[in-house]
Amino acid sequence: MSTPVQPIRPAATVIVVREAPSSYEIFMLKRTSKASFASDMYVFPGGRVDADDHLHKYDAFRHGPTESQAPQVKALGDEWRGFWIAAIRETFEEAGLLLAYDDSGALISFDDEQTHERFSAYRDPLHDGELSLLDICHRESLRLAVDHVHFYNRFITPLGRPRRFDTRFFIASAPESQRGTHDAQETVDSIWISPQQALARHADGQFGLMNVTRIQLEWLSAYPSKQALLEMSATNTAFPTRRPILPVKD
Repeated sequence: MSTPVQPIRPAATVIVVREAPSSYEIFMLKRTSKASFASDMYVFPGGRVDADDHLHKYDAFRHGPTESQAPQVKALGDEWRGFWIAAIRETFEEAGLLLAYDDSGALISFDDEQTHERFSAYRDPLHDGELSLLDICHRESLRLAVDHVHFYNRFITPLGRPRRFDTRFFIASAPESQRGTHDAQETVDSIWISPQQALARHADGQFGLMNVTRIQLEWLSAYPSKQALLEMSATNTAFPTRRPILPVKD
C-alpha cells in the first residue's frame, strides 16, 4: 500500500527584532504543550496563509512592496500578497505586534494605554475568525507596513512529518512603542532574547527549538547588530529554499 501524500500548508513567519544593550533581540513565543504542532517549543510569530490573505481588497490598505523590494516579490512569486498579509496578520494575532501605519503615516504607537487596550481587544476575534485584518484596517484607517517587512528565506518541512509547511520567513523591526505578548491560547509565554542566548539555552536543554528555528537563529547570530541585520534584509537578493531530509531509520 502506498503512503498517502502529506498536504503542504503555505505559512508565513516574522522574525521581529529590536535594539538591546548587547546588540539586538528577537521576539519568540512558547507554544502550549497541548499544541498538535511544535508543542512546548519556542517559535517566531507566524502561521498558515488563509484564503482571505490573498484578497486584492488589501491593496487599498497596504504600503509596499516598494520598488526596492522587487527581488522579494519575484522570489515570493504570484502569491506574494498572501504571504505578506499572513505574516502581518499572524504577528499581530499571536504576538500583539502590529506592523501597520496609522492615518498620520507613522507606525502605529501603543504608548497610549487606551489605544493599546483597544487594539488588544481585536486579537481574540481575529484568531476566532469573527473579524478579519481587513476589518481592522477599515475601522482604524490603517495601512499595512509591507515595506517594513522583508522576505528572507523559505523552509519546507521534510517528508515523513505528520504536518508539513512551506514557510516563508520575513524580518521586521519592532515598532518602538510595542512590546508584544503571547496570546495565552496557542502560546503560553513570550520573551525578547538574542540569537546567541536562545542557542545557548537550547544547548543546555532549557529552551526547546525545532530544527528550522535553530538553523535560523544560527544564521541570524552572524549579524553583529540590528542595523546590520535589517540592512541585509532590505537589500538581499538571494532567498534560499531549504528542504531538509529526515535521516532514514535502520
